[in-house]
Amino acid sequence: QVQLLESGGGLVQAGGSLRLSCVASESIGSIGTMGWYRQAPGKQRELVASMSRPGNTNYADSVKGRFTISRDNAKRAAYLQMNSLKPEDTAVYFCKANPLFRATTNYWGQGTQVTVSS
Repeated sequence: QVQLLESGGGLVQAGGSLRLSCVASESIGSIGTMGWYRQAPGKQRELVASMSRPGNTNYADSVKGRFTISRDNAKRAAYLQMNSLKPEDTAVYFCKANPLFRATTNYWGQGTQVTVSS
C-alpha cells in the first residue's frame, strides 16, 4: 500500500543536522526523478531539492550550501542531508518520485516532521 516511505525527521537545535531517507516501492516501476519538498504551517508546498536519474540536481536558493540530495538507484532510495539547520527550515518534508516512463505522474510520501528550535 505504501509506495514512498520517508524517515529521519525529528527535533533538533538550530545549527544541527538531520538526514532524511525515502524508499520507493517496486510497484512504481523504474524511477526518473526523485525529490524532496516541504510545507510549513500556512505556507505552500515548495521544492527543496531534486535529482534526475542521470544525476542532475536542483536546489531551492534557501538551502543551497546547506542541504545535499543523493540517490541509490539499486535501493530505489533518495536521501537529504540537512546541515546548519535554521528555525525557518521547520516543516513537514515530503518525498516525491516520478516514473521514468510516466514522468507526469507524481507519487508522494506521507511526510516526516522536521522541527528546528532556536
